[in-house]
Amino acid sequence: MPRDADELVELLDLERIDDDLFRGAQMPTSRPIVFGGQAAAQALVAASRTVDPAYAVHSLHSYFLQPGDPSTPTIYDVENLRDGRSFLTRRVIAQQHGRPIYAQTASFHKEEPGLDHQEEMPEVPDPEDCRPVSRRTRDELHADQWAVADIRVIGSSADDSIEPDPARPGRQRVWLRVSSRLPDDPFWHAAAFTYLSDMTLAGATLSAHGLTFGSGKVFLASLDHTVWFHRPFRADEWWLYDQHSPATANGRGLVLARVFQPGRGLVASVAQEAVLRPRKDLPAEGAR
Repeated sequence: MPRDADELVELLDLERIDDDLFRGAQMPTSRPIVFGGQAAAQALVAASRTVDPAYAVHSLHSYFLQPGDPSTPTIYDVENLRDGRSFLTRRVIAQQHGRPIYAQTASFHKEEPGLDHQEEMPEVPDPEDCRPVSRRTRDELHADQWAVADIRVIGSSADDSIEPDPARPGRQRVWLRVSSRLPDDPFWHAAAFTYLSDMTLAGATLSAHGLTFGSGKVFLASLDHTVWFHRPFRADEWWLYDQHSPATANGRGLVLARVFQPGRGLVASVAQEAVLRPRKDLPAEGAR
């Protein structure tokens, strides 16, 4: 998996093999399956390569269909759904071994003036005053996928390390950034953010039950992933991932997240649903 920004750009810089058809490379990894953020980011790059650079991605909606094989390149097939004057829409199917593993619909928008408002960024400690992700958690999630990300944990409902909020029992806050400098082109910042946006999210669903990634008590797998881009920002500068889980039920957990960057405001919003199952060799009630 990528260790820095240069390797991340190399991973996401797809090979064009035909009109609207791209090949995504793999990097050596200890993970048994393709990291979801990689599939999402490569698909976004594939879609972006088929649109005029005057249009920037404003949203993507996606489903993880099958586990990806990390030893095999991924083929991304892009379909043009709409070319409008203000908005363009693309659908991308990622395939391996002749079967789809991931599907994404991405919408692109040409910048225009309009109404402007945003929620305020919450008051949180500076990244330098927060602890890095624990070695136990990194090992649980295969540490090599996290090497490209600098992650600092602010707190979680799992251990009451952030102020309690009875209205939102499952909460988690972290600082993230790409661990080294990216190119200045906003295209790479959107792609790199998409890659990192799949990190830490499911932990918010666990936090309502006093659990963490490193506990090893729950099987987790992403089902779908959505990103809305509100304002341009740099993925290699600190951004606050303010996450909460409104519900877990029927073996699934939902996470909603706001993304703030100091000086730029509310720059993106993210939503994800994941499979959330207690390990079969443990009691069903893993919560405190």
